[in-house]
Amino acid sequence: QVHLIESGGGLVQSGGSLRLSCVASGSSAVGWFRQAPGKERVFVAAIHWTDGRTLYSDSVKDRFTISRDHAKNTVHLQMNNLKPEDTAVYYCAAPWANTIVELPRDLYEYKYWGQGTQVTVSS
Repeated sequence: QVHLIESGGGLVQSGGSLRLSCVASGSSAVGWFRQAPGKERVFVAAIHWTDGRTLYSDSVKDRFTISRDHAKNTVHLQMNNLKPEDTAVYYCAAPWANTIVELPRDLYEYKYWGQGTQVTVSS
């Protein structure tokens, strides 16, 4: 069983920064997804818990950084140069697989989900 607890959302102006955190125990990898109002949940980034490999969507690459803190069982998503289109509920997730060869980026590859945290970027 994997437990996921997110924190760090809020309201920020365009160009600003936020850091999301996800306490994740017992997972081989952690992914971040987001869902804007009226839209589908989409992949943002993922990190391999053991070797630190990362994967990003094109829309956030070069602006967002995913990292992990082994000591605190926590994955962070540092979001810089935020834009209004980044406004969404952000979810962290853990995959079905116990062994990861390629970092998963599809919804169906993730089994466990956090409760979500709202990020709002004003223009």
